[in-house]
Amino acid sequence: MSRILIRNARLVNEGKVFDADLLIAHGRIEKIAGSINGLNAFVEIDAKGSWLVPGMIDDQVHFREPGAAHKATMASESRAAVAGGITSFMDMPNTNPATLSVAALESKKARAAASSVANYGFHFGVSTDNLDVVAGLNPRDVAGVKVFMGASTGDMLVDDPRVLERLFANVPTILLAHCEHTPSILANEKPYREQFGDFIPPAMHPVIRDADACYRSSSLAVELANKFGTRLHVLHLTTAKELALFEPGPLNNKLITAEVCAHHLLFDDNDYASLGNLIKCNPAIKTREDRDALRQALLCDRIDVIGTDHAPHTLAEKQRPYASAPSGLPLVQHAFPALFELVEEGVLPITQLVQKTSHAVADLFAIQERGYLREGYWADMALIKRLDEPRPVSLDPVLAHCQWTPFQHHQLRHQVITTIVSGQLAWQDGVINEKCQGLPLAFSAQRV
Repeated sequence: MSRILIRNARLVNEGKVFDADLLIAHGRIEKIAGSINGLNAFVEIDAKGSWLVPGMIDDQVHFREPGAAHKATMASESRAAVAGGITSFMDMPNTNPATLSVAALESKKARAAASSVANYGFHFGVSTDNLDVVAGLNPRDVAGVKVFMGASTGDMLVDDPRVLERLFANVPTILLAHCEHTPSILANEKPYREQFGDFIPPAMHPVIRDADACYRSSSLAVELANKFGTRLHVLHLTTAKELALFEPGPLNNKLITAEVCAHHLLFDDNDYASLGNLIKCNPAIKTREDRDALRQALLCDRIDVIGTDHAPHTLAEKQRPYASAPSGLPLVQHAFPALFELVEEGVLPITQLVQKTSHAVADLFAIQERGYLREGYWADMALIKRLDEPRPVSLDPVLAHCQWTPFQHHQLRHQVITTIVSGQLAWQDGVINEKCQGLPLAFSAQRV
């Protein structure tokens, strides 16, 4: 790991913005100072006033490995991630086979160690048959435990009240929940099926997977967490209605926390007209009023972290009729720079964006020595340049294996010019460093 000196940067860290130099040595941040002189670094970068921020830690991705290499692999998606300023990811368990056993978990860790250029962690899955395995997990071995309380099928759908109570009572670490009420969704879908067959207009997606379906499930999850004292994290909120379930305020005072994803902050139901199934995801992108409420909830800390829920499918799969087109979007390459549009528009202070994408994620999952620009911490960071003119996303190659992005027709005013992962140059000036090797995230046994 070489010594890297970054000069003339605008650091954004722990609620402050300040000019400084930053020195990296042996994978870690060795020094932060107004000026660092008299050193011979192997690599020296003149930031020229660009933002230097902790790399985004993405708490929710689906990198599709094992079992769906035609959609994505850890190699391809980790490269797309570092190109987008994401230095660490936590992968979801609904692979094939699903991550429902310790052996499956260890297999995924080995795959990442062999091919990921970003740091990595893995969530463990829940089925009706593996509750004893879940209860026996060592919290240091997993990022979290994921339960699909709806919007899943087969072994990973857990909607039996008795099973849920046992899970919430015995899970040994943070429990992540996908909350949609499947019976409500099926009832909403029925008249559209009768009218359109498989060719339901994509604009009906947020009507079928509506706010009530989300609220019925998320309110149950919160009720169970309060009953059993469970550390609960509700994933990808999409509605104004659900926000009342969560308290504003500092993360360290909370038993129950919430995430919002980039696409639910940046798109709304008006975008189905142009993007159709390309923005079909579960839970659905909903109204502009919902989108604006989610944005406001970040400001008062009612929502604690921002993730991506990167879930790629091939373009051919997404171009099928609505009923057979899979849900999910590829997001890791463009989500972080696109979120800087909220800073540009005055919606979110840059310090708050860094808090929600790095600091709070590290705190929430008790990730050791990452998520901050602090001396002694692992050097995970991104250099973000504000462009003189907006740059079309279409000018850059898409690194995700699926080769498409919902941002294709967007123009962004910020660009990731350098990404550093565990002290290694992972991405610089449009080029991936193939020698970069991400490291496993280390989790403390005691969570916030």
